[in-house]
Amino acid sequence: MPLFGTDGVRGVANEGLTADLAHRLARVVGTGLGPGARVVVGRDTRLSGPMLEAASVAGLLEVGVEAVSLGVLPTPAVAHLVPVLHADAGLVISASHNPPEYNGLKWLRKDGRKFSDREEATIEAALAEDRFLAVPPLRIGAWRLWPEAADRYVDHLVRLFVGQIPPLKVVVDVGHGAAGRTAARALERLGCTVDVIFGEPHGHLINVGTGATHPERVAEAVRRRGYDVGFAFDGDADRVMAADADGNVLNGDAILYILARGMADEGRLPGRRIVTTVMSNLGLERGLRASRIAMERTPVGDRFVAERMAEVGAALGGEQSGHVILAEWAVTGDGLMTALALLREMGRSGRSLPELLAGFATYPQILTNVKLERIPAAWAEEPAITDAVRAAEADLGEDGRILLRPSGTEPLLRIMVEGRDEGRIQQWADRLAAVVRETLGSATASSESVP
Repeated sequence: MPLFGTDGVRGVANEGLTADLAHRLARVVGTGLGPGARVVVGRDTRLSGPMLEAASVAGLLEVGVEAVSLGVLPTPAVAHLVPVLHADAGLVISASHNPPEYNGLKWLRKDGRKFSDREEATIEAALAEDRFLAVPPLRIGAWRLWPEAADRYVDHLVRLFVGQIPPLKVVVDVGHGAAGRTAARALERLGCTVDVIFGEPHGHLINVGTGATHPERVAEAVRRRGYDVGFAFDGDADRVMAADADGNVLNGDAILYILARGMADEGRLPGRRIVTTVMSNLGLERGLRASRIAMERTPVGDRFVAERMAEVGAALGGEQSGHVILAEWAVTGDGLMTALALLREMGRSGRSLPELLAGFATYPQILTNVKLERIPAAWAEEPAITDAVRAAEADLGEDGRILLRPSGTEPLLRIMVEGRDEGRIQQWADRLAAVVRETLGSATASSESVP
């Protein structure tokens, strides 16, 4: 398996992702940047964060690079502050929505964007050969703290949205993660009444039964407390899920639908198009088409969405999982910015979330993960698999979609079947999983329905 996945380097801390790996990787990246370069470093609340930060900073200093530690901070805040601090790169230590035993190393370019495939391949090659340049004792890099980081990021968001947010009552679930330092502060400064749930920075509980991967928790809190809206963030707050006053969950597709139509109405959607991934629901595509808005799909991963948005000049893009990129203001997914943009649209239009979702209906989706010993390079060319996919596509017609893709981080083949009839797509999901198991050999398969 390659070192870099769809979102940096990830693994179980102290096992696959060790302090030694973080140290060596930082030395290699720092060598590429050159002595005298500056790197800003932020992390989420995970217990392994300080260990991996110390190892990474040591690697940077060893090759003459200055390290600026921002402390616990959302990924989008680090991305925003890389150019603000005139840094040459950024590093976020987080495994995003993954369980607390995991962690990750996300390297950012000087403009705050994630490294490209080519840059990651270059780094992997250098790491394999352990190519780095140690500097003399008096040229070791400096390490300093910058405790104002959270304040600067919140100030930035407040400047963007001041006077545009209605005074709503909001429940915020920060999932024991990095948004605990920023979300409530920004919302309160913009005039909202805010209740925070799961706000303690408990690294051993980050994302456990809460946050963006469990939006039902914030949805229930909104309904029970009689509030207007709720937002659930993942551990590093680059994604968000929303809930309306009745406790209905809005995923990334629903949020994109609302923002796309609002931005088009304001003339802020160039080419009347957005960029999403292959996982976005067919219902989003059909709903946007009815509003004369086109939708382009990329491979899974907000990095691919961001790259395509830059290529075509799109102002809005994102993923069903809650990554939303507002290119007018940011280069990466920003959960808090997305939440504020959604509140802004509620204020601008004078409509509730259910009213803003008129014309949007999701198609049932079944996701099945087939665990394999390994994924052969030519798996997609196996006749049994291609024949089964063609048969499913022919049966479902224009009202269905089939997607098979390997996981970027583990030996899983992911099967997505989408269509109008849930029973029918479940049958095809089961049949396709059986064909994959018989053809490639597997131990288990697990399914879930996506509303």
